[in-house]
Amino acid sequence: MDSSLDSDASQRHEPLRVHVERVVRQYFAMLGDEMPTDLYELILKQVEEPLLSVVLEKTRGNQTKCAQILGLNRGTLRKKLKTYDLM
Repeated sequence: MDSSLDSDASQRHEPLRVHVERVVRQYFAMLGDEMPTDLYELILKQVEEPLLSVVLEKTRGNQTKCAQILGLNRGTLRKKLKTYDLM
């Protein structure tokens, strides 16, 4: 069996934090000596939009259920959905 497939399968079972750490390290490696600014905001935006989108899809657009799953109040969820043009 292809070892890259084995590697892909094992990576899927790693905790999310491991994936985030890997991507942030790759990002810094890609930048070389250049130092980013507003990295925190960049990472949050990159994670938040797909998170909202997938949970909204899983709840079939039910914002109340979506807010409960995410641990947000519905007003905060609606504000975030508007920010990303998801409503």
